[in-house]
Amino acid sequence: MFSQEDEYYMGLALMQAQKALEEEEIPVGAVVVCQGRIVAKAYNQTEVLTDVTAHAEMIAITSAAQTIGAKYLKDCTMYVTLEPCLMCAGALYWSQLGRLVYGAKEEKRGFERVGQSVLHPKTDILGGVRAEESESLLKEFFSMRR
Repeated sequence: MFSQEDEYYMGLALMQAQKALEEEEIPVGAVVVCQGRIVAKAYNQTEVLTDVTAHAEMIAITSAAQTIGAKYLKDCTMYVTLEPCLMCAGALYWSQLGRLVYGAKEEKRGFERVGQSVLHPKTDILGGVRAEESESLLKEFFSMRR
C-alpha cells in the first residue's frame, strides 16, 4: 500500500520518536528528506527545552532550512510519526513543504480536524504510514504517565 521509501523514512522517524520516549518526552519523531538526502532529524523536546513550541516538526523545519540554506522546503518531504498539530501545520505552510507523510492520526489536536487547507496548497499529504507503531509508542508513553 505504501512505498518502500515511505516505510523506510518513517522507520527513521520512529527511531527519533523512540529517543523522545527515552527522554520522557511525548514520542513524536520527524525526518526531512530533500532530493533523496536526509537534511533533518528531530524529536519532541518540549520538556528538556521548557518550550511548548519545541515539537519535532518545528525543530526539523529549522534544521532542514539551515542544512539546505533556504527557508522554503518545496523539494522536501517530512516524515512525522504523528499528524501535526495546527501550530506545526502553520509552520509547514510557511515553509511551503512539498510533501508531508505522517503515521498516526491525532484525533484531538491534528490539523486535519480543521482541514487540509491549513497546509500549503501545493503540499502533498499521505497519512497512516506505520501508524500502528506510532500509536504503540504513544500508548507506552501515556501508560507510564498514569
